[in-house]
Amino acid sequence: MAVERGCWAAPEALSGADTVSFAKAVEELGYSQLWIGETFGRDPFALAAHLGAVTSTLGLASGIANVYNRHAGVMKQGAYTVAEQTGGRFTLGLGVSSPVIVSKIRGIPYDKPLSFMRSYLDAMDAARYTSVQPPAPVPVVLAALGPRMLELAAERTDGAHPYNTTPEHTALARSVMGPDAQLCVEQKVMLTTDAEQARATGGNVMKFYTRAPGYRNCWKSLGFDDDDIDGLSDRFVDAMVAWGDVDAIERRLAEHADAGATQVCIQVLHPEAGSGAVDYDALAALAP
Repeated sequence: MAVERGCWAAPEALSGADTVSFAKAVEELGYSQLWIGETFGRDPFALAAHLGAVTSTLGLASGIANVYNRHAGVMKQGAYTVAEQTGGRFTLGLGVSSPVIVSKIRGIPYDKPLSFMRSYLDAMDAARYTSVQPPAPVPVVLAALGPRMLELAAERTDGAHPYNTTPEHTALARSVMGPDAQLCVEQKVMLTTDAEQARATGGNVMKFYTRAPGYRNCWKSLGFDDDDIDGLSDRFVDAMVAWGDVDAIERRLAEHADAGATQVCIQVLHPEAGSGAVDYDALAALAP
């Protein structure tokens, strides 16, 4: 399979106008797809529709839309609407998120995420949609980390969108899902050769995810322990954030490709501001 290079972003710190400028730059630089994250900020469907109106070739994707936060029929309506409006440029990334976001903060019960996702896909398939259809079926991928969710992704959807993982996990995902599934892996990157700066900024970004049990279980399966994760050890941060010069970062991206990724979605971190600002120099230097 040809390996595409996408871009992953949660542009919550950018104004609407700056977000448009960012999306246009991603398109002009030749990235195949822009993945839009979701936590407590902008709605990914509204944002994707807006960005689709100011771009012409850029693929757009939710990375990911939270299944606990939306009825399956509403999820289908959002995905189909954006796909139709953008001429089939939208991919629906679905995920169960984490109990911290879903239960503790949003107050929604979080139980048996694998079973919930399976039932959710059934409900979404059965949901009615009576407007103009998208020009082609909307691709669906799951934010899968563990083997059972990866199996479900291969069985029921077009593939998986792993986040906060390593090339070793990419190889595992490919072995579980088989040769035909899409495997769109996110990789944080930071264009700096200052190790202290890279690890400090990267650690600040990674700290947000350390309370999520799904990530912790995945990281432990990859050989990290609680001390690595809670202490944001150099070994752990270096595995999660590819930093250095362009050649060093490209080597990490190539490892994902060699392990079976069909798309490597880079999340460009600014060395001084983490994910709160855009490092356009890095975005250009790592363009496909």
